[in-house]
Amino acid sequence: MNDLRAAQADMRRGYWSGAGGILASSLAWAAAAGTAIFVSPAQSVWVLFIGGMLIHPVSILMCKLLGASGGHDKANPFGGLAAATTFWLIFSLPLVYVAHLQRMEWFFPAMLLVIAGRYLTFATIYGMRFYWVLGLTLTGAAMALVFLKANAQVSAVAGSTIEFGFAIAAFVLHARWRKAQAAG
Repeated sequence: MNDLRAAQADMRRGYWSGAGGILASSLAWAAAAGTAIFVSPAQSVWVLFIGGMLIHPVSILMCKLLGASGGHDKANPFGGLAAATTFWLIFSLPLVYVAHLQRMEWFFPAMLLVIAGRYLTFATIYGMRFYWVLGLTLTGAAMALVFLKANAQVSAVAGSTIEFGFAIAAFVLHARWRKAQAAG
C-alpha cells in the first residue's frame, strides 16, 4: 500500500476514524473519575491504568458492532506507526506514575499529556486535522489543570468530559466521511 490517502482511508474504514477508541478512553476516564470521587484518588490511578488496557479491545468491539473490521490492511504502513505510539504510551506510564508519587494531582494532567501526544500522531494515521484539535485541547487542559492546582477528581472529570465530547464529534465526522465516500 503505497498511496498515503489510501492508507489513511483504510485506517479510517477499519477503525471508524478512531471514534470507538476515543469513546472507550472517555469511559475509562469516567470510571477513574467516579473512583476518585467516591473511593479515593489513589485507587483511581489503578482504575485508569486498568481501564486504559481495555481501551483497544473495547474499541475493536465497538468497530465490529458498527460494521467496521476493527483492523487494517497488513500492508498499511500506518499500522506500524499506530503500534509505535502504543509502545510510546506504555513507556511513558512509569514517568506518569512517579510524577503522581510526588503530587497526586499531577497524575491526571500527566496522563492527558501522554494521551495528547498519541492523538497528535493520529492526525497522520487517519488524515484528520480533528486529531490536532483533540491533542492540543488535552494539552491545554492539562496545563490549565496544573496551573489551577485542580484536585484529582476535577482533573479526571475533565479528561472524561473532553474525550466524551470529542468521541461524539468523531462519530459524526466519520458518518459524514462515509457518506462522502459513498457519494463519490
